[in-house]
Amino acid sequence: MKFEDLLLETGGFGRFQILILVILCLPRINLPMHFLLHNFLAATPSHHCAIPHQEAFVNLTAEEVLLVSIPREPDGTFRSCEMFSEPQFHLLLNSSLQSDNKSIIQRCQHGWVYDHSQLTSTISTQWDLVCEQRGLNQATATFFFIGVTMGAVVFGYLSDRFGRKTMLLLSLVCSAVFGMLSAASISYTMLAITRTLTGVALSGVSLIVLPLAMEWVDIQHRTFTGILSSIFWSIGNMLLALVAYLVREWHWLLVAVTGPCLLNIVCLWWVPESARWLIAKGKVKQAHRHLLRCARMNRRKDFAVSPEDLTRMAMDKKPEGSYFYTSLFRTPVLRKISLCTGVVWFGVSFSYYGMSMNLTGFGLNIYLSQFVFGVIEIPAKMITYVMVNRIGRRQSQAWTLILTGLCIGANIVIPKPFTALRSVVAVMAKGFSEAAFTTVYLYTSELYPTILRQNGMGYTSFMARLGGSLAPLVFLLDEVWRSLPEVTYCSVAVCSGTVAFLLPETLNVCLPEDIEDIE
Repeated sequence: MKFEDLLLETGGFGRFQILILVILCLPRINLPMHFLLHNFLAATPSHHCAIPHQEAFVNLTAEEVLLVSIPREPDGTFRSCEMFSEPQFHLLLNSSLQSDNKSIIQRCQHGWVYDHSQLTSTISTQWDLVCEQRGLNQATATFFFIGVTMGAVVFGYLSDRFGRKTMLLLSLVCSAVFGMLSAASISYTMLAITRTLTGVALSGVSLIVLPLAMEWVDIQHRTFTGILSSIFWSIGNMLLALVAYLVREWHWLLVAVTGPCLLNIVCLWWVPESARWLIAKGKVKQAHRHLLRCARMNRRKDFAVSPEDLTRMAMDKKPEGSYFYTSLFRTPVLRKISLCTGVVWFGVSFSYYGMSMNLTGFGLNIYLSQFVFGVIEIPAKMITYVMVNRIGRRQSQAWTLILTGLCIGANIVIPKPFTALRSVVAVMAKGFSEAAFTTVYLYTSELYPTILRQNGMGYTSFMARLGGSLAPLVFLLDEVWRSLPEVTYCSVAVCSGTVAFLLPETLNVCLPEDIEDIE
């Protein structure tokens, strides 16, 4: 007897599964609020050098003070990181006479003045993470994703060893604690450390929620479960724009996006441990209790499976020894799957966060851009739901990634003046990227056997967060060549999409229970 047969005995997909899905989708809303928080936490408003000795300009307007103190770019805007060593009063007579003499231009000496019309306070304005310190600003996102990367390894192993629900509860508690400590940061170093630890904790939430839900649903509803969970991510994406718009001060913004973790901790009380995992580990009494509760909620009074039946089932699938990440590479088919999924996850995450952390492509303010990015994802997920059931997981994964890369590449060659066309292509790229991310979560959870599923998800999540860690740093390559970041995102997406063709198809296939099922 397979676990899918047990699910049919308990009513298949009923009220019990719906309750679990609703509760487990709540943490998914909270995830993008942290994963994309860098867009607002570290946003850099327009700024210029602070001008000393303002009393010397008592008869000048604010615009005239800037004119004689700050050099201008060719497009007429004031430079952000340079100032005149001495006031250039002759520019009041003819502002077009910009001097080419670099000896009178120097870096900012007295700090910066920021435009607070949109952003009251960010870490950029708090600790002057601009100009020469711009790398530290981008590094805050990298620190967070390094934490997520480490958490993927830790929670992937622990949830296979000690259970899905236990580790999910631990990760939610740690997320709430470290999130609040981040909000109380009094230095950049403290923020970097606490954001890294928040990333470690949230990685457990990201890693466990979907597999735990998938292990309680039948084959026919696996795709629905994956897409529904992903839609709640998009809802969180849109809610982040609303929360950031209402809370403009970075300390309180961190409090606002961390608070929902407390609600998730309370709601987790009604979620049972994975019966599939319990049986695989030989804990048949607990598994039988949860299955009995499932049958009762689904109004199946004829549920006749006994603990002895589950014991025989567990003995048939008794794993030999313990498993760790090295187990993913010991057998030929599993080794091929692990290598390919690692590349695919890296490409999906790298291209997704590369676009999601660039909110200036629409010509809108950052709040509206963030909201639009969230809205775009909904139809992408609806199309994904149809695609993965019609053409399969493998084709969907490969082509969504390849098309993401091609759209990014197209915007490299489309001239800047064609803003409408560039915006349409950017929207298409974001849609394909989200479709690739939606597919990869569903696809990967179906590729690995139950005894190694969380190890597999932990390994692939590690690769994804490695891509997420590098994505924000790639923006700094624009100092080498303006289009180099886009070329990098394009190349990685196309190459990883091509690798996806090497994976096996899982459409309408039972979830594998052990390594023998894979081989």
